[in-house]
Amino acid sequence: MNHPWIVYLTAYLGVRLHRARTAPSRGASAVEWVIITAIIAGVALGLATLIKTLVEQKQADLQNSFGGGGGSGGGNE
Repeated sequence: MNHPWIVYLTAYLGVRLHRARTAPSRGASAVEWVIITAIIAGVALGLATLIKTLVEQKQADLQNSFGGGGGSGGGNE
């Protein structure tokens, strides 16, 4: 814990935390944080849904190109 970057980061965050706690507009700041967090969560959820949809489409394309997939793998014996 004596690395210079860790000491600097700890001091910096301590000052920022102190300022945030003693600022007169603390309530408005909390509301802003809630709004920002909700926006970020919404974007993340939207991206996760989009990625899931794209992966499922590619999976269906691959299954169709290999004749449905899931066969026994025995071939013509």
